[in-house]
This record gives sequence, C-alpha cells and structure tokens, in this order.
Amino acid sequence: MTSMENFQSKFIEEAADNINDLENALLLLEDNPEDAEIIERVFRAMHSLKGGGAMFGFAMLSDFTHHMENIYDQVREGNLKVTRDLLNITLDSVDLMKKLLDKDHIGTEDTVREYNSLISSMESILKIHAGNQDQAMRESINPAISKKEQKGLSTYYIHFIPGLDIMKNGTNPLYLIDELCSQGESLVISRIQNVPGLEEFDIEKCYTGWDMFLSTAGDINAVSDVFMFVEDECTLDIHKLSDSDLFEEESFIKKTEEYRSDDSEIVINDLMEFIGQLNKERLGKQLNTAKRKATNGKDNAITSIRVSSEKIDQLMNLVSEMVITQASLSLYTENTQNLDLQPIAESVQKLTRQLRDNAFSISLIPLESMMTRFQRLVRDLSDGLDKEIKFTAIGTETELDKTIIESLSDPLMHIFRNSVDHGIELPDLREERGKKRQGEIILKAFYSGANVIIKVTDDGAGIDPQNIRQKAIDKGIITSESILNHKELLNLLFIPGFSTAKAVTDVSGRGVGMDVVKRKISSIHGEVDIDSVAGEGTDITIKLPLTLSIIDGLLVRIAKSQYVIPLSMVDKIFAVEHTKLANAYNNLVELDGEQIPFYYLREEFEEEGEAPETEEVVVVKFEGVRVGLAIDSVVGEYQAVLKPLGKFYKNQETISGATILGDGSIALVLDTNKIINHFSNHNKIKEEIK
Repeated sequence: MTSMENFQSKFIEEAADNINDLENALLLLEDNPEDAEIIERVFRAMHSLKGGGAMFGFAMLSDFTHHMENIYDQVREGNLKVTRDLLNITLDSVDLMKKLLDKDHIGTEDTVREYNSLISSMESILKIHAGNQDQAMRESINPAISKKEQKGLSTYYIHFIPGLDIMKNGTNPLYLIDELCSQGESLVISRIQNVPGLEEFDIEKCYTGWDMFLSTAGDINAVSDVFMFVEDECTLDIHKLSDSDLFEEESFIKKTEEYRSDDSEIVINDLMEFIGQLNKERLGKQLNTAKRKATNGKDNAITSIRVSSEKIDQLMNLVSEMVITQASLSLYTENTQNLDLQPIAESVQKLTRQLRDNAFSISLIPLESMMTRFQRLVRDLSDGLDKEIKFTAIGTETELDKTIIESLSDPLMHIFRNSVDHGIELPDLREERGKKRQGEIILKAFYSGANVIIKVTDDGAGIDPQNIRQKAIDKGIITSESILNHKELLNLLFIPGFSTAKAVTDVSGRGVGMDVVKRKISSIHGEVDIDSVAGEGTDITIKLPLTLSIIDGLLVRIAKSQYVIPLSMVDKIFAVEHTKLANAYNNLVELDGEQIPFYYLREEFEEEGEAPETEEVVVVKFEGVRVGLAIDSVVGEYQAVLKPLGKFYKNQETISGATILGDGSIALVLDTNKIINHFSNHNKIKEEIK
C-alpha cells in the first residue's frame, strides 16, 4: 500500500466517525433546534469532512459537504432556522456521504442522481427562507468576510487581466480588486510589464494586470460574482487551491514572495503541483495530531489511541492462550508439590487474571456506539407511518464485548421495528385511548452481576394474549383445549414462523419475527423475554454475558468426562445422596426446604459406570426459576477459554463450546438455558418448571 493509499484509508476511518458524530448531532438538534453548541458541532463535522475529502481525492464528498456547510453557516449566523424539512434533507445527505466514502458507489448513476437531487433540495430551502432569487441567495450564503473572523476558509488564486478599453465604460479595476480583498485575507501582485513609455501611454487605457491570492469563507461563486459585469472585457481565471487557509502555511507565504519578486507569468500547473505537495504534508501533520486527542497538564500525554479491531482480536487470542498455559503451570506445580515453583505459579496466575481483565476492558464497546442508528430507524419509520414517537436511551455507557455488540444490532433493529409498526398507535387513536399523542420507546441498559441487561419498553397497544392463542390454534401449534398461562402464550411468539401481523408491510409481517431475535440472542449465549399488557405496552428484556471469549466457570465431573458450567449461572451447590436422587418422585428434590426440579445429567448424557454414593446438585437460574443439575462432583472454579466446537457440531443444542484444561484434556462448556429448554420438551418435570 502506497503512503497516499494509507492516508486515504485512515481518512475513510476518521470520516466514518465524523459522519456518525454528524448524524448523532443532527438527531440531538431535532429536539434542541436553537442549541448553538450542537449547531457548531454539526458545522465542525461538515468542515472536517470537506477539508479532508479534498486532500484525499474524495472530490464529490468535499464539494457536497461544502454545500451543506454553507447552509449550516447560515443556521449558525441565525439567518436560517432549523426545520423538519432541513433536518430531513440533512439526514438524507448523511446517507449519501456514507456512499461517497465507498469507491463502489462514487460516480455511479444512482449516486450522481441522488447527489444532484439533494443539492437542488438544499438550494430550494435556502430560497424559501431567504425569500430572494439566486443572487440574493448567494449574497446571504457568501457575505463579505474580514480577515480571519470566520471559520471554514478556502484559498483561491485569481488571474485578472483587464482589457485595454475596460475603463471607457466607467469600470475602475481597482474597485473590483478592493471588493475582492474585502472577502478575506489577500495578497495582490501587480503585473506592470505591459505598461508603455510616456510617449505611448494613453490615460484612458488599462495596461496593468493582477495575480491575487484570497483566503475566504465564501465559495467560488462569491469570488466570480465580483467580476460579473466585466467577464467579457477581461481575461479571468479563478482556481480553488485548498479547502483551508493557506496563509497560515509558512511555505506558501515564501512561495508568494517568489512570485512577487519574479515578473514572469504564474504557471497554474506548477502552482497546483506545489499546492498538492503542501496539502500532502499538511495531511501528514493532521493525521499525527489527530492521534493526540487529549493532554494531561504540561506533559501533553496521549490519553487514547485508535487501534484496529484485528489487533484487539489478536490480543484476546494471546491472552486466551496464556490462560491455558497458566492452567498447565498450576496443574504441574500441584502434581509435583514443588515448593519453590508454587509462589511463581501463584504470581503467574495473579498476573494472568489481571492481564485478562485489562484485555477484556479494551475489547469492550459502549452501547452508545450503536444508538445513532436506532434513533435514526425510529425517526424514519415513525415519519413513514405518520406516527409521533420519542426515542429515549438510558445507560448507553454500559459496555459489552465487541463481538456481542456486532451480533446485537440486527435483533434490536427487529425489536424497534415491531415497536414502531405494531406497538405504538397512530396519534388520533392514542388520544381516543386517553394517551399522549406522542408514543415513547425507551431502551435501558445496566449491569447485573456478570451480565448486561437491555430492556426495550414501549407504551403502545401491547400484545393481546387471546390474539396469540387464536393464531396458534389456527396454525395447529396448540389445540383449542390447551390451557396456557399468560407467560406461555407470550412465549409462543418465539416459535419459528409465528406472526400476529395481519398484513405484510415494508416494515414487518412476513412471518420472520421474534424467533429470529431469540435465535440470534441465543447464538451469543443470551436470553430474551417478553412481557406485555394489552393496551398499555410491551417490555422486551435481553440478558447477555459481558464477553464470549473467557468465562469464570465451575469445573464439574460426570463419570470420566469433565464439563464447565458458567459461574454467572450458578446459584448454590448441594451435596445429595445418590439414592435420594434416584428415588426422587417426579424429579423433585428438597433443598433448603424448597422443592427443586432437577435434571440427572449422568442419565441425560448417557454416561456409563456406577454413580458415586454422594452426588452434587448445582442449582442454576432459569427464567426466574431455580433448577438443579445433578453431577458426580465439583472439581472447582476454572477460567475457561471458550473454543468453538466446529461445523460438525453446530446444530447440537446443549453445548456452547469447549475449553482446554491444564493437562491438555477437553472439557465441554454447558449452556444451562439450552439444556433446560432441550430436555424440558420431553422430560416429565416440564410442568413443574412452568
């Protein structure tokens, strides 16, 4: 990869962050249209995209954001109000900006059509609010700017050679130059080599020409408008040199001094080549500066850096291997009873755990990183369905493993679509039902032990359990004689192909529903639960592990096999006589004065051999109920590095992965939720669990 390609790659990465920040700021601006700080944030993001796009060769992106920047400069100056129409166009523009970063979309017919359409829409909004024609619009967008009082400066080169007879119609070229210089900081070089001697000099003729450099916040139209009435009476060339103020660059000042001392003509190709090299050098400085995001007092210490996800994955893999190696060392120390090696093994174990925890924290991403797309989804869908919906997110600083975050996006999207389409009613209907016209969808995230809970709540129509029951009867899932409680009826929504939608829409109603959500949440070892009250609203709760790579587990033994139960699922452990378990009626055992349903895993896993006289029951939590798992014995706590089972075992329903023990043997990691769900379908204690 060439250095320029490397710069482009870094720009695309940073531009994507800028666009995401821009989208987030626009959604905030919708609720706070007069907030100057948010408006400045929008303008700043656009300006960064415009300048960087020009430097990296993304000309369409730079030009497009320049148009948007002009509009929001007027918003910033108080000349233009933030309206719903303006925000709609700007959000559509954000979508186009994402395409203009993708080389597969740049220049395509669809992209160009969308590009032109949005620019036309921007101009229309400006005309409506300015109340004038194109000339007035240009004047409002491009006011005269003195020196460096404005932000968003660009630098232009103007070559102006008036015709000999230009003054005969009353035009004074000096007035034109003065008007041009009033737009910003300027440097004017007079070209007087064509001035004749006194004998040939005609006071009514213009012999002088000018080369000018101008730094201004106005666009090229504002520059060319100065010469609007003399275009046919002069030689005029205007070139945009940079989307920045080149007068801040020492090398540019030196270059202009060379031009001033040299009477030869400025060759535009040579000038542009110089500017291109200057921009490249400035870009390198900007990229280096961008990495220093924060300072710490006088030390200017770097507090954060950008690291590729591949490096994070590699770090987690190395930490995982270290955990396995540490387990081998601890086992060897225990077996050899080497007193000199024991403190070393304990230190390595302590350091490994600290390194594991730090690596975990690095790989965690806040839920805030995905909130913008959800806000945008709710906004766009509510507009399309003529509904008024407020989206609120609480606890978005809660962090999850990046792998879980990536897998969580689609299920949450589906949940939000259902809430907007099926949940929240139309404003008039809500008023009839005594509700506020504006519905509300709330996402709340928080930690619960070693898990993260994400709860999505809406105050819409809720789910009618009788509607679910009738649909299930019609589909042959249950019979009309079946007796199901409220929870069981709601759980029917997780059956593949089950949908209560009466019509197919662009949003939902194709029989692909909550079963997909449940399957995807289960694939990342999570749980999903529905609770709803007809007429009041719906709660959907998702429970997720913090990470998928390394877990604290309980190592247990059944016959000659070893298994790991996630420690976060374990409630208590009880020693129970084998005869008590073998003779238990209806697979119920009394523990702590409570009847607990249990699974006898030796029997369920078809393990051979004689069971020990005393076995142990590990009580785990399942959908608010305590369920026992009977095993031979507990070996102890264990840091389990999860490894996939491979494609040949991807369809099994009870094992979530495997881990390598210190002696090199394999222990399967049990998914307690899947075990209970799987065996309850054909086990006689199913009714007790319910």
